[in-house]
Amino acid sequence: MARFRVEQLGGWGNYPVLSGNVYRPEKISEVRELVTGNEQSSLITRGLGRSYGDAALNEKSGVMLYERLNRMLDFNPASGWLRCEAGVSIQEILDVFVPRGFFPPVTPGTKFVTLGGAIAADVHGKNHHRDGCISEFVDEFQLLTGRGQVLVCSRAQNADAFWATIGGMGLTGVILTAKLRLIPVASAYLAVDYKKTRNLDQTLEAFGEGDAAYPYSVAWIDCLASGASLGRSVLMRGNHAGVAELPEKFRRNALNLQGKKTKSMPCNMPGFALSHWTVKAFNSVFYWRHNDGRKFVDYDSFFYPLDSIGNWNRMYGKRGFVQYQAALPRETSRTGLIAMLEELSRSGRASFLAVLKTFGPENRGLLSFPRAGQTLAIDLPNTGQSMRESLARLDAIVVKNGGRVYLAKDACLDRPTFEAMYPRLNEFKQVKSRLDPNNRFSSSQARRLGIMEGR
Repeated sequence: MARFRVEQLGGWGNYPVLSGNVYRPEKISEVRELVTGNEQSSLITRGLGRSYGDAALNEKSGVMLYERLNRMLDFNPASGWLRCEAGVSIQEILDVFVPRGFFPPVTPGTKFVTLGGAIAADVHGKNHHRDGCISEFVDEFQLLTGRGQVLVCSRAQNADAFWATIGGMGLTGVILTAKLRLIPVASAYLAVDYKKTRNLDQTLEAFGEGDAAYPYSVAWIDCLASGASLGRSVLMRGNHAGVAELPEKFRRNALNLQGKKTKSMPCNMPGFALSHWTVKAFNSVFYWRHNDGRKFVDYDSFFYPLDSIGNWNRMYGKRGFVQYQAALPRETSRTGLIAMLEELSRSGRASFLAVLKTFGPENRGLLSFPRAGQTLAIDLPNTGQSMRESLARLDAIVVKNGGRVYLAKDACLDRPTFEAMYPRLNEFKQVKSRLDPNNRFSSSQARRLGIMEGR
């Protein structure tokens, strides 16, 4: 049998931290052996550990790290189709294919995500209002089920397994390989238009006026502003830049980024470093230093600003943090956002990373997160019970307004709230029970939310 090590694992938020029996398979045959064996009562796959809570944790049971199953298998430059193992990361795709003139069609806010993890979370990016989730660009994938079968899943073949696995957080089986369509680009840069808004109404109006013209659209939002400034933001909207429009200094090596340096957070910061007052000061500086106008920005800076700081999660100290992301339907998004922002401002919860985006229509994924409307993502330091009480108040606002919380970032949802947010849960359970009748695939999150019982 494969060897495992007992390790303390956390998500990117370092909350919670739980022990697991960790495997590092290097071959598909080893994955199959783990799934069909009985050494562990249950298993969950884990990519690069960038889900925030306990979705890729499995307390006192099996965790399969996928970092060594990262082979690229085939690429068609005429169509952009890439076939690779599920452990290939977005960073690896960028490194190999941007110099060749191709880019991931959808990317989250970090490139340190595996393709398998991206499919399991059905990740979205700054272009959801135009292009939807990553699943829109996935042609098919191979799924190893709890029965030990390998299914080819697509919209036409094993479609129920396809749509349960999309956003299914690894609970339907192990994604072995996937076929993803990359998009062509002329350069490694984007033309980004910046616009400051004075309040939430201006922000929502600017989204409504501009989203049709920009494939990428996102706003940094000041969650500590209040009164007439509630919801003040800096909008950043961009297009992939053509070579001819670039400044002269970028044209010669338009598809290559030159010697970008990264820094690293060497240790956990003390708790007082991210107080209400330090974050309020940061927010004020960030807002006032951005002026309206256009800049040419490399893709790393636009899509992955925090990736330039290694281990940036240490800014929140040993106690960790949660990232809370909620989607609100278009009909109630303004009311819901006002209530959420007022709750955050009133509580004084410090979040220097707060992002607002527009979502397009939801897809057929049974547990996929986005729906047409707005989404707000915030970081909150872990302050124990008071944090959980604050999150519960946010949850109540989200449910009241017909929204839902993103499972890839959840650490604290309770079962009744989750069930209210995801009305297709029972459909998911039915497909899972067929693919995985013995619940070989489980996680600490899945048990907390009642997606499955026990194991």
